[in-house]
Amino acid sequence: MATLKNTTINDTGFLQAPNGTTAQRPASPVVGMLRYNSTTSSMEVYINGTWNSFGGSVNVDYLIVGAGGGGGGGFNRDAAGGGGGAGAYIEGTSNGLLLGASYTVTVGAGGGGGSGSPGVRGGNGNNSVFNDVTANGGAGGGTYSGDSAFNNGMNGTSNGNASGSGGAGAGTATNPGGAGGAYGSAGGSHTGTGQSNLSTSCGGGGGAGGAGGNGVANTTGGAGGVGKSSSITGSSVFRAGGGGGGSSQGSAAAGGNGGGGSAGTPTGYNGGNNGNAGSANTGGGGGGASSGDATVSGGAGGSGVVILKIPNARTASFSAGLTSSLSTAVSGYNIYTVTAGTGTVTFS
Repeated sequence: MATLKNTTINDTGFLQAPNGTTAQRPASPVVGMLRYNSTTSSMEVYINGTWNSFGGSVNVDYLIVGAGGGGGGGFNRDAAGGGGGAGAYIEGTSNGLLLGASYTVTVGAGGGGGSGSPGVRGGNGNNSVFNDVTANGGAGGGTYSGDSAFNNGMNGTSNGNASGSGGAGAGTATNPGGAGGAYGSAGGSHTGTGQSNLSTSCGGGGGAGGAGGNGVANTTGGAGGVGKSSSITGSSVFRAGGGGGGSSQGSAAAGGNGGGGSAGTPTGYNGGNNGNAGSANTGGGGGGASSGDATVSGGAGGSGVVILKIPNARTASFSAGLTSSLSTAVSGYNIYTVTAGTGTVTFS
């Protein structure tokens, strides 16, 4: 082996580096050694007791789910809450991400449930982000607007590319659900036949895989829309279901498959029940509150999630402020699930 010192190569061609697998690395490396690693498809240099990759890239499969919207509240015999919409559900691949570069990761928090005050909606869910892809939070469900005619509800709303919330209200109003975005579905509508006659039935929030059910006067509210399933973690899991719509009669409307919260159980003229929260890290919408003679709140939306899947020759490192876990359930891959926070990820 030749030893060269202070060498200048005056040429416009190339310099061929050693090429081998990870298993073929030198048995006794020294600082400054340089080689191409055919296992990781990147150049690497030995520094500070370890081999460090540079100049390579990685393809990252991802699932990004925005947080669910909160369900609407209730505050008298005909003021029930619409179901919250599910967060946007986006699955895809980012090709050619550079090793050593930092990429943004954010997991959205669920929207708060409506307080049960006239005209106060549940909160929209917060956005989840990976790199340049943003999954918006689901829309918050409404309630009775509080007008003096006792016939005015609140239409469902929309929030970016996520699912819409269910229509809500009291009295004779018919209120449509909010439209769904590019990665969500519409909420269901509210109907009723009169004020103070226990007829109100609110729409379910939209899910990633289907619209929220429509409320039918004098019976159970609309069910939350179904979510979507993914096997990115090695097993099929539904996420991003819509929240169930509240009502004066019937039973509690179911949340959509995928973490949607169910509505509060109707109690007729007495009491009232809070809507149920969407499940954590599913982006499920919160359930709407039932109406009665008490002030009750909608369920909070479920938090979002970011899941990243890369070949097991690569690893991901997350900055402070992010909560993550690693799974190797799928042969040949490292799968990272980020459940809270905001920060950055770096691949190596």
